[in-house]
Amino acid sequence: MPRHPHILFDLDGTLIDSAPAILASFREAFARTGVAPARTIDDSVIGPPLVETLQLLSGSDDPALVAGLAEAFKASYDSEGYKATAAFAGVGELLAGLAEAGLTLSIATNKRIHPTRLILDHLGWSGHFAHVYALDLFTPRLPDKAAMIARLLADQNIAREQAIYIGDRSEDGESADANGLPFIAVTWGYGSLSADEMRPGWRAAAQPAALGALLLGA
Repeated sequence: MPRHPHILFDLDGTLIDSAPAILASFREAFARTGVAPARTIDDSVIGPPLVETLQLLSGSDDPALVAGLAEAFKASYDSEGYKATAAFAGVGELLAGLAEAGLTLSIATNKRIHPTRLILDHLGWSGHFAHVYALDLFTPRLPDKAAMIARLLADQNIAREQAIYIGDRSEDGESADANGLPFIAVTWGYGSLSADEMRPGWRAAAQPAALGALLLGA
């Protein structure tokens, strides 16, 4: 058995190319509400939680404005928009292989829990994951990804030395560090870490097959 039998995954930019679907729904939300975006709606905004991203895009912290944008985004994304989500090439095979090897897979994502479950079902992946955690899975909402990972480990009685986190952004690595977990950065996503952003102890994988080799041999 590999050293880390519990594998925790980020979702957007790590397992799925959700950018086209998310960006289309952001653009539709601004169009529906008549709000002019304060910055370009592009791949650079993918990753943070919805409200944080809408504050960035709108240039406003006004609760009513952001709430209106959030409802318009959800109306678009949660109905049809999410169906444009695609798996990165090779990820489906990676997940199936890890599950077949007896590893326990979990999701820990900034994405809302409802579209996360819709996407996992849409891609036929729900059966691969024993646990799916999101910031809004709990009330009150969890404050950040580090707290979410801590909650997942505690709830499922997973020892830190048996778990590893996989993501595509520096926030993912920092959240792993905060919980004493090793971290592997995938470099095929839009949040790819550059060499100078990598920290001591972090590893990188350029393709799903390479990540599988690291996880099965770790």
